[in-house]
Amino acid sequence: MKENQKNTKEKKVRQNKTNRAIKPADAFDNKTTKFKPVNKKTNSKNSDSQERDGGDKKRGEKAYKILAQQRKISNNEAKKLIDNGLVSIGGRRITIARADVAISTKFSIREIEAPKKIFEDIKILVINKPSMMTSDEVEEILKKNNNEIFLLNRLDRETSGILLFGKNEEFQKEVIAEFKAHRVYKEYVAWVDGKLSESMTIDKKLKKVSGEGQGRVVVAKDGVEAITEVEPISIYGNKTKLKVIIKTGRTHQIRAHLSSIGFPIVGDVNYGGMTYDRILLHSKKVEFLGYSFEVEEPKSFDRFLNINN
Repeated sequence: MKENQKNTKEKKVRQNKTNRAIKPADAFDNKTTKFKPVNKKTNSKNSDSQERDGGDKKRGEKAYKILAQQRKISNNEAKKLIDNGLVSIGGRRITIARADVAISTKFSIREIEAPKKIFEDIKILVINKPSMMTSDEVEEILKKNNNEIFLLNRLDRETSGILLFGKNEEFQKEVIAEFKAHRVYKEYVAWVDGKLSESMTIDKKLKKVSGEGQGRVVVAKDGVEAITEVEPISIYGNKTKLKVIIKTGRTHQIRAHLSSIGFPIVGDVNYGGMTYDRILLHSKKVEFLGYSFEVEEPKSFDRFLNINN
């Protein structure tokens, strides 16, 4: 392709760039942000050798570049979709935007559900956070309508469920004090690899990892106190659905604790779990200061059973 043609095409792509990742906040209306799977075919001789630009042959191309061409979006937007875990090939999520893939590759991009309001009064706003959206992204959406809100807890990007926002600083301080005193009841549900048939309490100190493993936590004698209670709900094949109650609230506490006893969460590849399109961990119930909130896991939460059992 000639240089001037390429520049013209990239200019048009930039002009047509739109933000598809998250819907604005006026829409706590149970709608979803839809990304349609790519079905467009690209002519190719085979997956290892592609004929392009007047006979020049190449071994594929970077995944994000092919995705950008197929979806007619910018390279940056395509890279962000892959980095956020929203893109899959043949049912498997891809995590490396710069990985080489065949030009004829067909991508699927998953939908992101909209955050849903489940309760609000003069003190608190409670949201059912979808998977694949960060707590900060939800806060950013909400602040378009109300600047006077404060995050009271956080969930990992792939964890769905109850997300709390205070509506005044005085209430925020009260709730933080309850969390610090371990007086907040926090119940989760998770699918794990393996058959776990007995309830148990995991009392192991956790420590954040520095260096290459930054972002993870590990069991360590010099770590901080962390207590997790687990109770099996059901067993299907070689997977167990668990009720999980955390007495403390450490970073990645449930993920690290379950991995440490040999039962990593489905989809949690960073802690030894099987590959899946999300981490199957959901914040189901929270109780504090006379409030009680409960939200069932998404209907798609059990979907993997039809694939893996």
